[in-house]
Amino acid sequence: MSKAALAQWLQRLGTLHPKEMELGLERVAKVANRLQLLPVAQPVVTVGGTNGKGSTVAVLEALLGEAGYCTGAFTSPHLLHFNERIRVAAVDAADTEIVDAFTAIDEARGEVSLTYFEFATLAALYIFKVRAPDIIVLEVGMGGRLDAVNIVDPAVAVITSIDLDHQRWLGASRGAIAREKAGILRRGRPVVIADPDPPPELVRCVTDVAASPALYLGREFTVTVAHDQWQAVLRQADGGSRSLVPQTCGALLPANICAAVQAALLLEVEFSDDCLSRALANAAPVGRRQSRQIAGREYVLDVAHNPAAVYKLLEFLSVTHCKGKTICIFSMMADKDIQSIVEATAGHFDAWFLADQPDNKRAARAADIAALLGTAGETMISISKNLRLAFRRAQSVATAGDRLVVFGSFYTVAAVLPLLDKDTTRHGGP
Repeated sequence: MSKAALAQWLQRLGTLHPKEMELGLERVAKVANRLQLLPVAQPVVTVGGTNGKGSTVAVLEALLGEAGYCTGAFTSPHLLHFNERIRVAAVDAADTEIVDAFTAIDEARGEVSLTYFEFATLAALYIFKVRAPDIIVLEVGMGGRLDAVNIVDPAVAVITSIDLDHQRWLGASRGAIAREKAGILRRGRPVVIADPDPPPELVRCVTDVAASPALYLGREFTVTVAHDQWQAVLRQADGGSRSLVPQTCGALLPANICAAVQAALLLEVEFSDDCLSRALANAAPVGRRQSRQIAGREYVLDVAHNPAAVYKLLEFLSVTHCKGKTICIFSMMADKDIQSIVEATAGHFDAWFLADQPDNKRAARAADIAALLGTAGETMISISKNLRLAFRRAQSVATAGDRLVVFGSFYTVAAVLPLLDKDTTRHGGP
């Protein structure tokens, strides 16, 4: 099958269900059972949480690979190509595999209507059944209890952080959101809680479900950050402890790294310190505080789109050196808490380059964001009709030693990545 065939399928998937998003397990489970995708034969790690899921999956996938396992991984959303969502042995699924999976799902579903995400989830499970990796890692799309990946019973559940996002569907408080995230827990199966301050509702859910063992960051496993290094003491599957060698702080948060490593230990995966170091060197998820140097300028790309993630981005920027100006290229979805993010970032950037996204109905108007920035006291504001223009205008005022920060959504980062790739080809790196 050609690229065009996959593109046609993806376009069609967006028209097959009356709602873009519909949480629930009945429909997707029915089709999964028709395809005999359940139960999944391999051990599964399901990763939920508000922020840090992608980083946790990336570290776990890299560590399992270094330890000699073939891993199947399902993540969302993608940045540039749908194939990024489904990987086997750290390689994106081929167009032909995905088209074959979509075809089988479409034939099996009959009268059952599926959303785009449900099709994607089933395609991943279909490909994993065909390819038979040793271990499967599934990233929750949104929430947990009613998310399509929750048709699979995990051997280990991981919950990274609980913060405010998707309140329209998940609830207006951390406690309400925690109850939705806790839906991936299973009785008698271990859970790793990497939120340093879990809401009481999450703790109660762990107890009520009787997920066991329940390992909490700061209690059963610890992470200590000092200067530019971190170290951790984790729990072995047999109850013993495992001290990790000190690691240099980088783009990935130590808590998310340790959540991944703790999950591997619960699966009784054996790995050396050198194996872990190699995995961390290779685990670089695109768009998660990703840094690139081109023609003397630094570019930082981050898909941060809620206040908690933006605070972490600002912390990262504050401890990394920049000799010149810090310039922001920014666009967000209208349903996000733009007001809080503007308030959090006020005074952190020397100039703002905003953009409309004319092909994205969810995107906030640049003029509306500019008004919020003006109220917050920002004066250096540029508005462009699309992200390409905003990015190129930001580059036009940047000089050697400046830092350009691109953030606000997956769509924002995805629009800039191809432009950076062209610049890298033109300039050959630093």
